[in-house]
Amino acid sequence: MKFYGLKTCDTCRKALKSLAAAGRDVTYIDVRDDGVPAADLLRFYEAFGDRLINTRSTTWRDLSDAERTQPPLDLLVTHPTLMKRPVIDDGQLYLGWSRDVESDLT
Repeated sequence: MKFYGLKTCDTCRKALKSLAAAGRDVTYIDVRDDGVPAADLLRFYEAFGDRLINTRSTTWRDLSDAERTQPPLDLLVTHPTLMKRPVIDDGQLYLGWSRDVESDLT
């Protein structure tokens, strides 16, 4: 299982703790430190569309109006912390850490 998140994200930490308790083998990819390959971003965007962009984030609020009009994939390449987290790839893609995602993976 690949887990795309941020070390500083409380939701990501909670999800990792639950996955570890369930005995899941997780490969952690920090989107800020490790980056996200363009092919993965494209796959995520094809699966989730605009939901992949976290418009509630500090990064989003700090963008200018001109930057916000850029294509979503360009924004994610430039600002990977705009990606809603976590994205979990376990053969199926999951976005976020909801009760449904937790019940599917633990």
